[in-house]
Amino acid sequence: MHLRNVGSGCYNVAVGATGRLTARARSTEAESGVALRTWRTGVIRRVAHPGRGFTQGLITEDGMVWESTGLYGESALCRYRLGVGQVEQRAALAAELFGEGICRVDDVIWQLTWQDRVALRWDARTFELIDQVPYNREGWGICAADGYVVTSDGSSELVRREPCSLDPQAVIHVRCAGRRVLGLNDLAWSAGTIWANVAGTHYLAGIDPDSGEVTDIVNARAAAERHLGQPQAIMNGIAALPAPGEFLLTGKGWRSIRHVRLKPAREGDSRRHLLAGLSH
Repeated sequence: MHLRNVGSGCYNVAVGATGRLTARARSTEAESGVALRTWRTGVIRRVAHPGRGFTQGLITEDGMVWESTGLYGESALCRYRLGVGQVEQRAALAAELFGEGICRVDDVIWQLTWQDRVALRWDARTFELIDQVPYNREGWGICAADGYVVTSDGSSELVRREPCSLDPQAVIHVRCAGRRVLGLNDLAWSAGTIWANVAGTHYLAGIDPDSGEVTDIVNARAAAERHLGQPQAIMNGIAALPAPGEFLLTGKGWRSIRHVRLKPAREGDSRRHLLAGLSH
């Protein structure tokens, strides 16, 4: 399915880096005929994760970080400068709402909620809640793309939406080598590609927004943080940085945020192993 670009008409959509990855990744032809690039993460630095929240969404711009945290009675929208140890601004959600992914569209931050069927529209500067709008699926991840936004719900489907209202426009069915990719979670947009955390794994998927084909698989194990006996402390939270192939990664309750750069996968990272990890 080919999806056309639609201008917002009322907001400018903030997007990530527009440069292309220049490193040579290991590449194989998937069953669909799409060249599948495989990567690993090199950790450039680790910085404090203020509040060690139950991270559900992460975005960054000009050294500032906005984070959505979850859990009923604890959900919030937070803002802080990358590298500081304390949250600088925090807006709590109503106790009956479970915060999920966020994206910025001009001066608005959209925040999804999990099973509550509403999305929250915040003023990005004042942190005032502007509106609460109906939402037609579970909320997991969201990212601002080129004139539209994209959302996930933990399945293999992404939904392209109108950026002013979040009204659905089209469904993107995500496949890798002919198989559905389940557990699509937090999302980021960079260089014309949708990047997704795959829930419960240390893999990231790079997805073509028009076809839904996975074009890139990232083994992000090097950026993982050990939390023995805490099964919910999974990697979740991906934000694109201006430099091509660079991201911020963190997880639920993690002590730090990782600044990573994608590097070509080593010879030992076989295609079969990566595909198995991507599809659980």
